[in-house]
This record gives sequence, C-alpha cells and structure tokens, in this order.
Amino acid sequence: MKGLENLPGMLAAGDWPAAEKLLLRAARARGAGVPVFYNLGRVMMEQGKWRPAQTWLKRALAADPRHANAWYELGRAALELEDLQTALRAFAKSVEAAPGDADARISLGRVALRLGDHARVREVLAPLAGRDAEVDGMLYRAAAELRLPEAAELQAALWQRDPAQALKAVTRASKGRLSLQL
Repeated sequence: MKGLENLPGMLAAGDWPAAEKLLLRAARARGAGVPVFYNLGRVMMEQGKWRPAQTWLKRALAADPRHANAWYELGRAALELEDLQTALRAFAKSVEAAPGDADARISLGRVALRLGDHARVREVLAPLAGRDAEVDGMLYRAAAELRLPEAAELQAALWQRDPAQALKAVTRASKGRLSLQL
C-alpha cells in the first residue's frame, strides 16, 4: 500500500506513536486490508493500548478469519485485559489455523489450565510432550487433576528432567495436600 514506505523503519526503531499515526491514516484509506489492520493492532499492543488493539485485530480477522497471527495476538490482548474466555477462544482459533505453532498451543494450554479445562490441556499439548519442562508440567497437572494412571509416570519423568518445575507442578496439583518424599 502506498504511503507505508517508512513503516519498517518506524517499527525497527520502536517509534510506536509515529507508526500508529501512519497506520491509522492507511486504515482509513480505501482498500486498507489485513496487513494494515494487523500491524495497527500490534502497534497498539506495543503501547499498552489493549482495547484498541483488539478492535484492529478483529478487523483483520473479519477480513481474513484464518489469520493465525491475528488470532494469537488477540489472545494475548485478551490476557492483558484478564478476559480468559476470549483468550481461550482466540488461542484455539490460532491453533486451528496453524496447528504446528507451538507458541499458540502452549498459550492455549496455559489458559485452559487456568480455567480448569484439563482435558483440553492434554489434547492441545500432547503433540509437544517432551519438548520442555513447562509443557511436561502442564501435562502432568492435567493428568493428576483428571486422576489418570499415567500421572505418576509423568511426575517421575518431570522430577528427573527439572526438579524445580516438578515441585511447582506437584505443589499446584496437590491442592495443599502435599506429602514430600525427599
């Protein structure tokens, strides 16, 4: 789109107010589309303007409902506003649009865990099992909450991999009934 030649330099320099002004002008022009709306949403996020960011990201998604990055950023903005249900839906749409995006899966798993949707945690994070201790900790917590037989095996593997993450996961899953064997 014409008139956006200076945008990459502004973004690289972190000149968010100038980038916002330029993108707002572009967004009002005829033919503005997904890249303008998405980038405007991101620029708003960089400035902590979470509600306007959501508005622009939703405009990007209205134009392209399969824009995985816009769904992901919408989820991040919703988290900042403590709107867990919107974050859950947005991260789920991001995973749907880009199933191989590990960051989207982990973000969805984190929100699902906070909401107590343990079955979803297992479903969304299963492809990432063994990736890192955080993922394995969430998988253990979900299995423990669901009282699945593999919880003990997951816990033992987590203790070997990362004792600090294991202690955190076991403590949270224990709900105050922690008996430690050191």
